[in-house]
Amino acid sequence: MRRYPIGFAALGLLLLIGGVQQADASVYRYVDDRGVVHFTDRPRDARYEWHPTSPESVPTEATRRSDRKLPVGDQYDRLILRSARDHRVEPALVKAVIAAESNFVSTAVSRVGAQGLMQLMPGTARYLGVRNPFHPGQNVDGGTRYLREMLDRFGDLKHALAAYNAGPEAVARYQGVPPYPETLDYVTRVLNYYRGYNAQFRRRAPQAVRPPR
Repeated sequence: MRRYPIGFAALGLLLLIGGVQQADASVYRYVDDRGVVHFTDRPRDARYEWHPTSPESVPTEATRRSDRKLPVGDQYDRLILRSARDHRVEPALVKAVIAAESNFVSTAVSRVGAQGLMQLMPGTARYLGVRNPFHPGQNVDGGTRYLREMLDRFGDLKHALAAYNAGPEAVARYQGVPPYPETLDYVTRVLNYYRGYNAQFRRRAPQAVRPPR
């Protein structure tokens, strides 16, 4: 993992270098509490978000839907398929939540303490019976089950995703998606990822779902 506190001059250099990198290279960034910007090409922290390195790579509505812009996490597809089948959730939706929550980093911990692939809070993990939130199988099973609960409770995909991000109480209080910038962005990102992963799963031949070793 590489993290770089960076100023405007260095940022300009990074953008210049980005122009000669291969087109599908990805850079991620986050701003810490001191206002320092950190960049990496291998995010292992849920605070990092995709950052364009050139004007051509700024995501439009069309590029957001393309496979090229989707975070890659195919190593968990069998696990996702099994949990999705067990809890009656579309695998593309589970994968989209994982992409938005942790970018497929099983050891991710957010600034508020959410853990693992589906970023379960400790209290939620206990409620779901997840003993080790950093174990991919336990985390995805628990997170998918919780997502199923939100879908059943609210009966609306956007509301369920908002509840997963901001909590069901917030969705109930606002009677819909809460007007939090983070939650509004989260719902949009998950839905964009969902469309892309849905196309991927439909193109692939069915695979046997086997537990990971």
